Formats: sequence, structure tokens, C-alpha cells
Amino acid sequence: MNLDRFYPIFDHSDWLRRMLPLGVKLVQLRIKDQADAVVREQIAVSRDLCRAHGAVLVVNDHWQVAIDAGCDWIHLGQEDLDDADLKAIRRAGLKLGVSTHDDDELERVLAMSPDYVALGPVYPTILKKMKWKQQGLPRVTEWKARVGEVPLVGIGGMSVERAPGVLQAGADIVSVVTDITLNADPEARVRAWIEVTT
Repeated sequence: MNLDRFYPIFDHSDWLRRMLPLGVKLVQLRIKDQADAVVREQIAVSRDLCRAHGAVLVVNDHWQVAIDAGCDWIHLGQEDLDDADLKAIRRAGLKLGVSTHDDDELERVLAMSPDYVALGPVYPTILKKMKWKQQGLPRVTEWKARVGEVPLVGIGGMSVERAPGVLQAGADIVSVVTDITLNADPEARVRAWIEVTT
């Protein structure tokens, strides 16, 4: 299955309600610091919204809830990998995307046969305090050569203006958070994203 090249990340199903009708076909739900009941409800609602719009939903971190809800994709950060039951995830048929930031992490992840590898931050990001400096476009090219056929997601400091360069450097997919969620007109920004990644 080919994944869309535009991959926004949102923290609530309300965002999906707004953005899926615009043509978003690949989206991550990243819920942090919420009660289990809220997480379950948000994932179920998001799953149904994505199915109604023919979009792929990737659930961040909450792999057991994703399995229970019959979701198709899970995304794990490096710290999540330590606690996740990868065999259970694979048994349930979930596809797996994983974050990487350095050589050791990439080697670890490639051994898991991931369904995509994310590299970040490509540019400085305001979203997370990270110990890694920006990776830069040459690193995107290097990573793509190493992952081969596995889709490579570029993330971190992404904007509509930067997206073409990241794709030209070798990324298959560009993932974005604040360039949309902090924009004065998120809908217009999503339309611009879709245009630049199509």
C-alpha cells in the first residue's frame, strides 16, 4: 500500500473532523497525558472518521488500544519501543512506523522490519525539547539510501516552503504538526500542503 506524501499529526479527533474533508489521506493521532477512557474514545472516533474518508490512521504510542480498536497502524518512538509488545502488534496485523534520530536507533529499527522509518528533526523544531540537533537534508538523503524500499518520513520543523526540498532530498513522506495547528488558517494551510505534496 502506498502511503500519501502528506502526513499531519493531530492531538484530537476534532482536528480530523476539520481536515479529513479537505483531502488528508494519512494522519497520526498523538494523544499525550490523557485518561485511558479518553484515549480509547478518541482512537475509536478517529478510526471511524478515517474509514469514512478513506484515510489511513496511525495511532501514536497506544498500541494496545489500537489493537483493541481494530486499527491498522501504530507509530512508536524510541522510548515506546522498550515497553511495546512488538510480537503482539505484529500478530494483530498492525503496520509499524518508528522514529529514529541516530545510527544506533536506525539499526535497531531496521532489524524490526518497520513499515516506515521517521527521521527527525530535519529542521529545528519548537514541539519537543530534543537532545538531537537538526539532521539537515544531507542526512535525509543518507537515511533513504540506508532504508531502501522502506518509506522514509521526514519530520521536525516542517513547513509548506520546506516540504519540496525534503522530498527532493529523498523523503517519501513529510510529517507536520505546528505548521498547521499554530497557523491562523489551518484549513488553508492544509490545502497548501496537499498542493505541494501532490
